Amino acid sequence: MKLLVLSCCAPCSCGAIKHLVQKGHLITVLFYNPNIFPEEEYQKRWNEQKRICQGLGAQFVELPYEPAVWEKAVQGLENEPERGKRCTVCFYIRLKQAARYAREHHFDAFTSVLGTSRYKDICQVNRAALRAWQEEGTPYWANTWRKGGLEELRRALIKEFNIYNQTYCGCKYSRRNL
Repeated sequence: MKLLVLSCCAPCSCGAIKHLVQKGHLITVLFYNPNIFPEEEYQKRWNEQKRICQGLGAQFVELPYEPAVWEKAVQGLENEPERGKRCTVCFYIRLKQAARYAREHHFDAFTSVLGTSRYKDICQVNRAALRAWQEEGTPYWANTWRKGGLEELRRALIKEFNIYNQTYCGCKYSRRNL
């Protein structure tokens, strides 16, 4: 299967990438994260994601860094809690771009690791992905990437590759709650 994987960061994606490559899937990791703040943090996460893709044998592609697009999309939702309406919008705009990219580049399906963290609501991610699928026509492969030994694999890879592991989801509003 030719699969596009939307990734927020290397720590969340490394277990899924290794698993998918070992299963023989042709995967490309898409880095589209206009929510990450500040830009220095974006660059750290971009560098780590690219490094891990190279180390695990996955293709890597980045869409432009568009923080103004994200700011406009979440305007008025600045005070929402984690897992609130701001996260729904954030997931949706990123998944919509992934679904569009997958369609335009002839992928069989797309998936994401946006719900890998225990701090995120996988059902919220999947609802946003379903909407993107319906609008763009590219099937979404829902997976938690936490079960069947994948959480343990993820932890081992973080240690093995000494992956930079951030302390917040990426947006400035989650950062202020540290």
